[in-house]
Amino acid sequence: MGTVIHSFTEKRKERQLGYERKVLKEITPKMLKERFQAFVNAQKGLGLVLSQVLEEGCYDVAIEAFLLGANYSKFGFFGESYEEVKERCQEEEKHLTDTLFNFILYWGKVSDYDLYNESLYYECEQYVNSWWAEGFQKGAKRYRLRLH
Repeated sequence: MGTVIHSFTEKRKERQLGYERKVLKEITPKMLKERFQAFVNAQKGLGLVLSQVLEEGCYDVAIEAFLLGANYSKFGFFGESYEEVKERCQEEEKHLTDTLFNFILYWGKVSDYDLYNESLYYECEQYVNSWWAEGFQKGAKRYRLRLH
């Protein structure tokens, strides 16, 4: 008999979580594993120590980057170019890259920090960017098909 009143913020958050659950169905554990392996193979000379913690951290960043791209895909649907949308979320994407980079330096026990920092950072940037682009593409497709 009591009336439940939802604030606009609660409703938006609820819708956002629903959208994220739907779009996450586009990622398979196999995709995460394969991309992680490719990312690690590109770091052969670093003396990277593989661990479950490192792998799961990379998965977390990949999922966050994917969701970021999917969430920003609505701007592409409404007329902004890919580059404009990338510019719009540049700060958040850089944060994910920095997070991954620092995570790897700490948990991956990289042998030579000085020599490989720039190369490792670039690889982290590419890893985040590839997941962002995948999310953007899948999100844009959902908008075109009106599945948002």
